Amino acid sequence: MGNSGDKLSSKGRSRPNLFRITSLQLPMRLYVEPFTVHKRYALTLSRGTYTEATLAWVRIEEEGIEGWGEACPFSVSEDCHQSLEDILVGLEVAKGILRRHSPWERQAIEAELLRAGIPSAARAAVDMALHDWMGKRLGMPLWQVWGLDRSRIPPTTLTIGISTPQAARQRALAWMEQTQARAFKIKLGSDLGLMADQNMLIAVQEVIPLGSLITVDANGAWTVEQSLSMSNWLAGQGVSYLEQPLERGQEAKLITLWHESKLPIFVDESCFDSRDIPALVDRVHGINIKLMKCGGLSEAWRMIHTAKAYGLQVMLGCYSNTALGNTAAAHLAPLVDYVDLDSHLNLIDDPFSGALVQEGCLIPTDRPGLGVELRE
Repeated sequence: MGNSGDKLSSKGRSRPNLFRITSLQLPMRLYVEPFTVHKRYALTLSRGTYTEATLAWVRIEEEGIEGWGEACPFSVSEDCHQSLEDILVGLEVAKGILRRHSPWERQAIEAELLRAGIPSAARAAVDMALHDWMGKRLGMPLWQVWGLDRSRIPPTTLTIGISTPQAARQRALAWMEQTQARAFKIKLGSDLGLMADQNMLIAVQEVIPLGSLITVDANGAWTVEQSLSMSNWLAGQGVSYLEQPLERGQEAKLITLWHESKLPIFVDESCFDSRDIPALVDRVHGINIKLMKCGGLSEAWRMIHTAKAYGLQVMLGCYSNTALGNTAAAHLAPLVDYVDLDSHLNLIDDPFSGALVQEGCLIPTDRPGLGVELRE
């Protein structure tokens, strides 16, 4: 994880005094440390192939308690992306903002971060760390602070990237050896055309357990005509929903799919935060919430309830997040319909451990805060 000169110890977390929750020990301190992780299996989407990622580990400290978060770069199109450099610049600005506040002042902090134009991934890391700090300060896991029921967490889908039918079959088998796989997300949108997509999906179906949940994500690779053709074919294959068939910016054309597709249509790249939801309610059936896109757990919570109020379904997703980021999102999982938090399971050098995979579901532990620790 690097040798930061001001690196703090994660030990010494004695049980806090629950009756004293107002901090007067300012300023709050923020530490940022970039680190790189590598994928066990390369992941190919319609936008490219990914083998590694460099993220920023964020730690806030006050009263001798550390709260942890992470920021993961991402790209949804050529003109819409957040680089590591963008994130690090934003976090440097955030240091000054946090020095003026207590960790309890999340609403005020969020407002200042937004006014400063800090990238959503950087805001997500800070918000994540503030929630982790709060849970540790209270001596309670975040899901319990929120009063949520872990038994309601849906199984997480396990992603199979674009590949040949044989490679896709082998990837499905590898997932089943690693986990009690109950749900699979198949990435389609091959450069070789729709027939290649169909052959790949059929190959996966030949080896996964009968009755498994199957979803498809095209990452904006198809036209309206291709989307209709594939959605109708996929419905006959038992697929549950189709995610982001059209590229970001083509939201007006989703109305045709909403009316004519035999599959529910979800969007990911077309929906960043709660402000995007009202314009989508008459053309999609669900949204994919990612902490890096929306700006953190606080905004994700708002998105969930906004979407539900409009009758939309909700899923939680990830980018190349570690167990830190995916565990944070998993604390919200009792509130959603679908979960896609599997990126950390495909890492060979994840520095963190957190939520546990139990019967195909990613379950946060009873440890306080996010419940994330450094691996031994």
